[in-house]
Amino acid sequence: MLGRGIFQAVFGEFLPILLLMLVAAVVAGAMVTLSWVLGPKKDTPYKSSTYECGVTPVGNAIERFPIKFYLVAILFVLFDIEVVFLWSWITVFKGATIQYQVFSGVAVGIYLVLWIIGDAYVIKVGALEWDEEPQVAPEKLLPTPVEAPTIAAGSHS
Repeated sequence: MLGRGIFQAVFGEFLPILLLMLVAAVVAGAMVTLSWVLGPKKDTPYKSSTYECGVTPVGNAIERFPIKFYLVAILFVLFDIEVVFLWSWITVFKGATIQYQVFSGVAVGIYLVLWIIGDAYVIKVGALEWDEEPQVAPEKLLPTPVEAPTIAAGSHS
């Protein structure tokens, strides 16, 4: 009985969550194991090929990405993640004291003004504008089909 009392004291209200996690781990493990055991093992060149959304891969896999991809990722982090902070702030703001509401309201107001200035700057410099032309080097483009040479009539060798 002493062991059960310690177990209940340590895991008491978390026991259903732990059991749910255990069941989920067993089910996930069983699915992966059964698909590996029962699934087909035939390896084909199609299955071994590089996946590029249904398009035949072109060029070398080690090539530079345009800086636009990184720029958009950084701008996403800078200008979209504020929702996480504003959502948590507004939930605390509603039930806080008036002193906290004034102080944090001013702080968030300054933050939003800076955010709007930064957003206006990003739009002004055209950081989110995409060029319509592909930025692929000409040697990496697929070659155009070459027509077969025609044999002139009467020039048999």
